[in-house]
Amino acid sequence: MKRALLKGILFGLSAAIRVTTARSPAFRKQLRERNLVAQIRLKDGSIGRHYCLRGGKVSSAAGLHPAPDVTIAFHDVATALDFMKPPVDQAKIVHAAKHFKVTVQGPDKLVVWFMQLLNRLQTATLQMGTPQRDGTVRYTTNTNGGPLFVYVKDGRIVRTTPIDLDRDDAASWTIHARGRSFTPRRAATISPHALALRSMVYSENRLLYPMKRVDFDPNGERNPQNRGKSGYVRISWDEALDIVSSEIKRMKREHGPGAVAIYHSSHHQWGNVGYYLSALQRFGNLIGYTRVHLNPDSWEGWYWGAQHHYGNSMRLGTPGGYGLVEDCLKECEQIVFWSSDPETTSGCYAGSEGTERRLWAKELGIEFIHIDPHYNPTAQLLGGRWIPLRPGSDSALAQAIMYVWVTEGLYDRDYVATKTTGFEEWRAYLLGESDGVAKTPEWQEAETGVPAKDVRALARLWASRKTYLAAGGAGQGLGGAGRNPTGTQWARSMILLMAMQGWGKPGVNFGNLQLSTPLDMTFYFPGYAEGGISGDLYWTASAISNYNRMPHVLSMNPVKQMIPRQKLADAIIEGRSTGYYWDGVSLEAQFVPFEYPLPGHSRVHMLYRYGASSFGTMANSQRMVEAYRHPSLEFVVNQSIWHEGETQFADVILPACTMLERYDIGEWSGAGAYGHHIQQQLNHRMIVMQHKCIEPLGESKSDYQIFLDILERLGLGAVFSEGCSELDWCKRVFDSSDLPRYVSWQAFLRKGYFVVPAPSEAQREPAYFRWFAEDRHKDAPEPLPLPSQYADTFGKGLQTPSGKIEFVSQTLQRACADNPERPALNRYIPSPEGPADGERFARYPLQLLSSHPRYSFHTYSDGKGSFINDLSAHRILKDGYYYWPLRISPQDAAVRGIAQHDLVRVFNERGAVLCAAEITPLIAPGVLKAFESSAVYDPIPDRHGGMIDRGGCVNLLTSPRPIVKGSSGMASSNCLVEIEKWRETAACPV
Repeated sequence: MKRALLKGILFGLSAAIRVTTARSPAFRKQLRERNLVAQIRLKDGSIGRHYCLRGGKVSSAAGLHPAPDVTIAFHDVATALDFMKPPVDQAKIVHAAKHFKVTVQGPDKLVVWFMQLLNRLQTATLQMGTPQRDGTVRYTTNTNGGPLFVYVKDGRIVRTTPIDLDRDDAASWTIHARGRSFTPRRAATISPHALALRSMVYSENRLLYPMKRVDFDPNGERNPQNRGKSGYVRISWDEALDIVSSEIKRMKREHGPGAVAIYHSSHHQWGNVGYYLSALQRFGNLIGYTRVHLNPDSWEGWYWGAQHHYGNSMRLGTPGGYGLVEDCLKECEQIVFWSSDPETTSGCYAGSEGTERRLWAKELGIEFIHIDPHYNPTAQLLGGRWIPLRPGSDSALAQAIMYVWVTEGLYDRDYVATKTTGFEEWRAYLLGESDGVAKTPEWQEAETGVPAKDVRALARLWASRKTYLAAGGAGQGLGGAGRNPTGTQWARSMILLMAMQGWGKPGVNFGNLQLSTPLDMTFYFPGYAEGGISGDLYWTASAISNYNRMPHVLSMNPVKQMIPRQKLADAIIEGRSTGYYWDGVSLEAQFVPFEYPLPGHSRVHMLYRYGASSFGTMANSQRMVEAYRHPSLEFVVNQSIWHEGETQFADVILPACTMLERYDIGEWSGAGAYGHHIQQQLNHRMIVMQHKCIEPLGESKSDYQIFLDILERLGLGAVFSEGCSELDWCKRVFDSSDLPRYVSWQAFLRKGYFVVPAPSEAQREPAYFRWFAEDRHKDAPEPLPLPSQYADTFGKGLQTPSGKIEFVSQTLQRACADNPERPALNRYIPSPEGPADGERFARYPLQLLSSHPRYSFHTYSDGKGSFINDLSAHRILKDGYYYWPLRISPQDAAVRGIAQHDLVRVFNERGAVLCAAEITPLIAPGVLKAFESSAVYDPIPDRHGGMIDRGGCVNLLTSPRPIVKGSSGMASSNCLVEIEKWRETAACPV
């Protein structure tokens, strides 16, 4: 019976191809691409059928062909039916492939093409998007800043708009607080940079064709010294792919394991297939590479500091958030925004979703205080008291506040006594009993510039009201002072402040209403950190849920060598570096150093650069110019969408397309893993089909296709793709989630998005940390601490050795006894990029703050000719060129003879950057403010010697010094500089 069924399926396959050919122009086009004979058979030859594909037509016959181009052989009938009989069970297919119950023979390129053709029988006639009355088709996509409707007509994007919900979408939640009812607007409130996507697609600096540096010859002189200087010539895809694949082979043959390194930016295009933790990771594992090890580059102070007082390593040391929007609106009386500007940083991926909620708080009469050297956009929107302070001195202010609480008995004595350890030692330090220096408001005034009377008033007001502490952009971490040279001190201080006020009690918590909306977190959809198609169980969170629910073939990188990202230049130039692990599973892993190169491994001789520019985001990034030109770096390939930043240092450039030119699928703000449940930033959980809205421009290709094309030349295309196109992988992601319980694949493709129903009020999560304050078992739906990390009873207590908040950290005490920069007791240490550095401070008396940008996502949305450039808060047009704004106080500008929008040279011993001055009273004297993340690196000669970057990469000026000794954390948002009026405008050709 089964044998007859198999014969029938094989017989009907050619008919299915003919029918689909007639119905689908795209399938018809694909069928014409190849002429081949494909054989499908049992291993013993007892059943078989071959298919002759010629000129876009198919014919078939039973039996075995003497010389097929492609052969698929199954071990037995049962295995064949697992593959051929719909609906297929993907787990059985993967199992059969892993255990060689199916074998595939033939040239890899033909094998992949034939397998993808068979898979396309299931997708070729599906309807994508929704036709509109104006003749457009409405598609959907997702971005780093929120989901969009994309309207297309005649193959061109007409417009994009935020997704707004219709009557068929799930109902919104409502919170009842203080006699009021609050329901969010039924639309996605996205970031401005998301709306720039259309103009980014059609940007003039799109890379549309493969390019080769004019003086690079892979078979002759390579001239690495000219990277970034010489131009490019267009080449064919075949030539580009042949060079790249040949270089990968040569690296292995001549240098051995680890000779290839992959270097990418932190974030790129959204999706579960195209994200770097997905397709790129799978590609890298298949070729074998030295990992450029990332650090938590927006959470440094929390990961390297705060977590040692209370745990939460799996959240990178930041507090979690469940139920806090409701708790804040009902109970809170005051919010202290400390280095917190959510109207600029927008949480993380969340667009402007939190703005509405903060305005609700204002309507309810909740008071606001803003501690920041800049009277930032959040303060401007909400109003309230502004307390400017010297950058890097935050911990002194925090300690003075706690001094007042101790001396005036204004802290929660019972909470401290029962929920914390080490308080007496901390108290002695505050009072000066242990070091002779009382941490009085007068003491801190010399450090921070904040009047002592204001500190006493703040401390008393804080203690008299139920207060939320908004620490960092998201209110519970992210950016802010946690990224400067004293960021660990600041983040540690934030935890200790809340411990003294009863963290977790009603109205007393972390947050600024950016996180913690009442959404259903039990609905499963994989976040990007779960690895997508990577099959990597070590460097992604795939093993937690995704690998079980979406079976796919594992991929493993055999090269154990790593380079810390911020030491990549050292590794290339000096041939060695030392780094420290980041591993969210434990508190202790970060103390473990690793060395490059590893014994038996090669130095890096080939760099595969992927994704957005990072000159504007990495500390002391000027040194990467020297690294790119180092003779030990024999080959550099850059796979990018736009010609920007690092692309000018490549030998070969591979043009990738945007997310609107390929398929993907993802959840808005769905990070997963170390961003566990951060969808709570949103008013609605929204899962989005990222349609292929238009064909790739020029000769650009999707990242997935580029990887596949390279791997086919290495015989690894079938292993990489498993015979799937990007759309096939999207279907596998869809099937792995809870979506099929609510919506069909066909309906999802048409509409393009799904809104997860909100839970009933009775199902909502209780306020975060309430369980700890009330000494109950943990009731937050997060997988941390791990079972082994509870000090006493499973589910009770924290991740620390004591199970309590520790004023004196036991983990730091054990691991860092000889490290004066990481004391177990959070001592105040003046910033190395401030007045304490007397000699440098005399030469460079201004402190430059470089926070996360408001109008781009890192470098992703900057510098591409979009309307973002026309926002003067992002770039200032002067003499035909868009310059990076530098905010300066009227006092500091007057002393230097600088007028509004003058070009200014910002410099220190590390480099120089040309900016446009934005004179504003909203910045404290002695402080400059610019955003990090310029995508444009545009060096021109500087009369002082060397080069000056007029693109705005202020991170050329920041220190390579780690945030604390013995860490791999960057300290990239504060450095000492001087500025002067630029008097060489004529040297700035447009």
